[in-house]
Amino acid sequence: MNAEPDNNSQQVNASLYSKHLKVYPQRIAGTFRQLKWIVLGVLLGSYYVVPWLRWDRGPDMPNQAVLLDLAGRRGYFLNIEIWAQEVYYLTGILILGAVGLFLATALAGRVWCGFTCPQTVWTDLFLLAERFIEGDRNKRIKLDNSPLTISKAVKKIIKHIVWILIALLTGGAWIFYFVDAPTAAVDMLSGSASSTLYGFVALFAGFTYLLAGWAREQVCIYMCPWPRFQGSMFDEDSLLVTYEEWRGEPRGKAKQKDSDNNLGDCVDCGLCVNVCPTGTDIRLGQQFTCIGCALCIDACNSIMSKLDRPANLIAYDSISNQLARAEGRPAKKRFFRPRVLAYVAILISVIGIMVLSLATRDRIEINIQRDRSPLFVTLSNGDIRNGYTFKILNMEAHANSYILLADELDNALITVVGIESKGAKEVILDVDPDSIGTFRVFVRVSSERLESKSSKLEFKLINLKTGMEIEQETVFYGPDD
Repeated sequence: MNAEPDNNSQQVNASLYSKHLKVYPQRIAGTFRQLKWIVLGVLLGSYYVVPWLRWDRGPDMPNQAVLLDLAGRRGYFLNIEIWAQEVYYLTGILILGAVGLFLATALAGRVWCGFTCPQTVWTDLFLLAERFIEGDRNKRIKLDNSPLTISKAVKKIIKHIVWILIALLTGGAWIFYFVDAPTAAVDMLSGSASSTLYGFVALFAGFTYLLAGWAREQVCIYMCPWPRFQGSMFDEDSLLVTYEEWRGEPRGKAKQKDSDNNLGDCVDCGLCVNVCPTGTDIRLGQQFTCIGCALCIDACNSIMSKLDRPANLIAYDSISNQLARAEGRPAKKRFFRPRVLAYVAILISVIGIMVLSLATRDRIEINIQRDRSPLFVTLSNGDIRNGYTFKILNMEAHANSYILLADELDNALITVVGIESKGAKEVILDVDPDSIGTFRVFVRVSSERLESKSSKLEFKLINLKTGMEIEQETVFYGPDD
């Protein structure tokens, strides 16, 4: 006789994972939705337009205003040129971005996620295309649940074609930040671009299509690490999307409210959930799935306006203000708090350091590599010679000439391959604009002048135009005796 399965075995066999429920955000109009459209327009406009802006840097120099030239190992930002050796500026930019994000979160919660995050911006754009082709929320739900017809297939195909076009424009625009935009655009459209270029465009386009078209809110809920620790940056005075439970509960329909004065202002219409791009019900309290887009505020205010009830049942507010209103105390906003002031101080300090560093940085660097095999050569006349690879980094937009001297060793003579063959106290080196000059330099000294196996040698480089001097020490080796 077969025994009936007990409750424990039924629980074990049950799936631990719930099926994903597709979110169909509903169209809404209002202050925050309008603000999001403005931000979207500014950000997308900047993203697509910036690579096409020109900046005159002189002959033989790239004239793209913003360019990350990986082949040339340089970054150009208007009149600022960053070399690979100055990668620490990138560290400063990353610090500014991180601290700026912390400051924005302390002040206004997940305002970055709701308004300016690339995932949010492109998802809004993809949703706009989807809504234009398939209709608003109810029509999209009905279309997805209906059997496949020619009309449905046509709408789906058109939607995905539009998505792919947006994704290709996005991937192409990203590539334009690393190559000359007009040249690359002509090459790609004419089919003469390299397979590498097409490959990277396809890669970025594919991720845009996947994340903004298909994954959407799943990126914010499951993939992005930011929601997991953002709560540690909130405090009781941070402005968050909040629901005034003390005012809205208990819920009841509008008609019930007319007959029962004990009901709250929330009529349980569900519009706040319908417009949410992540399907979050803000009435359940603070949740990491809420990205702070504030569309639920627009939705709720539209209902409150129709019912002639006070606005901002859902509002951008702080927890301290919520408690104050619930207790009948006056509410006030506190923007200047210890953590906010700390973030501001860090931002100002990092910005000041970077500006000062950019304003005072040297436009020339030298690098010396001493020969290791052999350490030295004894010439026929008894002089000792050492070899060096001497590199001059000229970071200016014009050619420069420099005087090279060898100090610390008496009567040291310099020989430069291709420039000075007999040996001289000083040699003039010419370096092209915005380039690295590499020279093979030999220094010879009479063995009688050497007091030990290794002696201190100092190279001095003097700019003929400005007189600026750069010194760098190295070692000169000789025999043991």
